[in-house]
Amino acid sequence: MRHRLGWLAGLPVLVLLWAGATIVAVPVIDDTLRAESTAIVRETGRDEPEPWLRVEVQGRDLLALGETTDAALRQSALTRLRAIRALRRLDDCTGLIETVSPFIWTATRTAPDQIETGGHRPVEIGAAALASRLTPALPPNATLRDRARAARGGPEGYAEAASYLVGALRGFAPGAVAAINGTTLSIQGEATDPAAYEAALSAGPPQGFALDTSGIVPPRVDDFRFSVERRPDGTIALGGNVASEAARAEAVGMAASLGADDKPGTGTRATVVDTLLPARGLDPAIDPAELPKTAIRLTGLIREGSVRFERGRLSMSGVARDEEAASEAETAMRDGLPVGIAAGSVDLQIRPVSPYPFRIRREPGRVTLSGYLPDRAARERLNAALRLRFLRETIIDRSRISSGAPAQFGTALTGSLGPLSTLASGELDFADASIRLSGESLYPQSARRASDDLRRALPPGWQGTATVSSRDAEPAYDAATCARLFSERVTGHTLRFAPGSSELKPDFYPVLDAVAEIAKACRTEHVEVLGHLDPAGTPPPKPPVLPEAAAEKNKSDKVKADKVKAMDKAQPKGAAKPGDKAKPASSSEPAQAAKDPEPAPDLAAARAAAVVDYLLKAGVSPDRALAAQGIAPLSDRQGIGLALRS
Repeated sequence: MRHRLGWLAGLPVLVLLWAGATIVAVPVIDDTLRAESTAIVRETGRDEPEPWLRVEVQGRDLLALGETTDAALRQSALTRLRAIRALRRLDDCTGLIETVSPFIWTATRTAPDQIETGGHRPVEIGAAALASRLTPALPPNATLRDRARAARGGPEGYAEAASYLVGALRGFAPGAVAAINGTTLSIQGEATDPAAYEAALSAGPPQGFALDTSGIVPPRVDDFRFSVERRPDGTIALGGNVASEAARAEAVGMAASLGADDKPGTGTRATVVDTLLPARGLDPAIDPAELPKTAIRLTGLIREGSVRFERGRLSMSGVARDEEAASEAETAMRDGLPVGIAAGSVDLQIRPVSPYPFRIRREPGRVTLSGYLPDRAARERLNAALRLRFLRETIIDRSRISSGAPAQFGTALTGSLGPLSTLASGELDFADASIRLSGESLYPQSARRASDDLRRALPPGWQGTATVSSRDAEPAYDAATCARLFSERVTGHTLRFAPGSSELKPDFYPVLDAVAEIAKACRTEHVEVLGHLDPAGTPPPKPPVLPEAAAEKNKSDKVKADKVKAMDKAQPKGAAKPGDKAKPASSSEPAQAAKDPEPAPDLAAARAAAVVDYLLKAGVSPDRALAAQGIAPLSDRQGIGLALRS
């Protein structure tokens, strides 16, 4: 028992002696491995710019790296390394140099203070030479761990490209990978901040290389913001964050389109100042594409000011585009915001529009209105007048309501429709109390008189200018051609007015336009027009009552009713009252002769005159379009009579 206890008592001493020996031995072994392996490495660089073999000491183990073109040299170096007596294990990562395609090299930011390379480097560039090129580009306090293998097939300019990519990794978080694949460079990873993200996208790659930025991820921000500012000069300034480069491009394009509102109908584009920075951090409940779209749409409702998204809320401030815009903004903020976006404040002022713009544009098949009208009643009156003038065209009303219209604005609007209606296409531009008519006329005559017609149509104090061109001069036909063309255009087309009406119908226009063209081309002939009557017993239709006429009639009826009441009060009791039915006349009194009815209007002549007026407005000379005396026979196949006479 004593011997056993004595042995146990001496055990701690043995442990201490063994540990001390180990502590002393490990540095000795490490130094021995490093010294002997370094000597072997140095010999592989004899007659070369640098050794092809690289060795790392890992305790009692060695890691062999590098490539050579000679298999025997490689095997000799490995044999000598294995022969080192202090070595426990050799990890062989050496290889023979080969030609590779595609030629790929990578640099990975494995930690904030370390970059590790992999893949292949050109055999012409040694590992030490490459390290000396890359070290200045490393992030601050970072080290380089080279795991690339030499190979043939590397691109020209490889060292410059590798240095460029290592430098770019400064702005990326750990885990980012930069790569050379042939002549294409790429970076995949998350930028550390918006400035680094912008730098990675904007910095150009070395000559001969292309940069793929699709794998670059925007940084995350704690307070995701977005703002649109509309400045007094019409410039649109975008600021804050967007979710991606694609969203940024879409926002810039949408903001530029707001310029069309500065001068309605022109299609001009606004100047955009873009300081947007792509970033992550937007609430996942919010659609990242809808946020900028909504903010920019709301900016269209302001003349100047801003729309801002901050801390999950969207707010507006500034000067409203017009009276309608102020209420539209309130409605949009209450009912039209995307999911996840809360409504903030709306602080919009309302000011009269100045200068006061309006535009009427006539194109084939449609008439488009844009700009401002003083109130809804003016809009209704204008649309009613347009429907009477432009029966064949669709009216597209994009006008808005705002104060600031000049005096007699409505009179100028309706008066200028006549000159516009004589054009094949054109537009009326209003700016305060001046109007500019421009466009193209089918006929030189109407083009020449457009300016005078416009000035005559305007109220006092208004100014009008016209710039109207005409199409090519009309051809001239001989008598036989005229007769043939006239017959082709007229035969089979019945021009019949509505009962009791002398208003041209839309289906007349194609025939009358063709007749006008022939009349202008047939210089020795003229067109005779005969009107037609309605069939016997046809009751005339009641004329349409415009809203203005109905209102005037109601006012007149009220005045008459008030007069009758006043006379009733002033009349002695028992006296006859206005409105009482007269007693029948006695037999001794002479019978009162019934009033003769007013003579019926000469419908045939009025209808012929309407057709002649159309031809004259179409550019036919007055001496070549005449209303003939008489009445055209009415049948199933005929209404207005048209004839070409020499």
